[in-house]
Amino acid sequence: MASLIDTLIDVLDKENTQYERLLDLSNTKTAAIVNGDVDKLQEILGQEQQSIDIINRLDAKREENVKDICNVLNLPEKGIRIEDIVQMLSKQPKEQSVLEEVHLKLKRTLDQLMRVNDNNKALLQESMDMIEFEINLAKNAMVAPQTGNYSKGAYEQSNYDSIGGFDAKQ
Repeated sequence: MASLIDTLIDVLDKENTQYERLLDLSNTKTAAIVNGDVDKLQEILGQEQQSIDIINRLDAKREENVKDICNVLNLPEKGIRIEDIVQMLSKQPKEQSVLEEVHLKLKRTLDQLMRVNDNNKALLQESMDMIEFEINLAKNAMVAPQTGNYSKGAYEQSNYDSIGGFDAKQ
């Protein structure tokens, strides 16, 4: 049982390391978004994907480890959480405190990552809105203004026949 707990602690610690790496990448991504550095964003996305692949493998390993712990303790696998395992380790205070510490550290890292990602999402939305505004502005600049021409020679300057109006001379 102790080796299963040690393995769980090790996996959670490795997951935390990868999430901290994602947090660093997300902070770097914030600067790239603000600076409009698309090449840097693409590079960061590639690095993030590598970390996510590692995290997915670690998640599978953690789930397998929790399943083994549940089998040893005769517990149902569904709905079991790390907090539940921490509580069951009351007779093993050393493992309990280490597991609890690593779990809380992981939760703090994930909370920070979520905040930074929410901020990045808002920045990207603002950037997209600004790009859309600039595109609409450019489109409208190319179109002739739709205001009335109230000058003296307005009648001679009208472009009715070029728009497809009726030409009575024909």
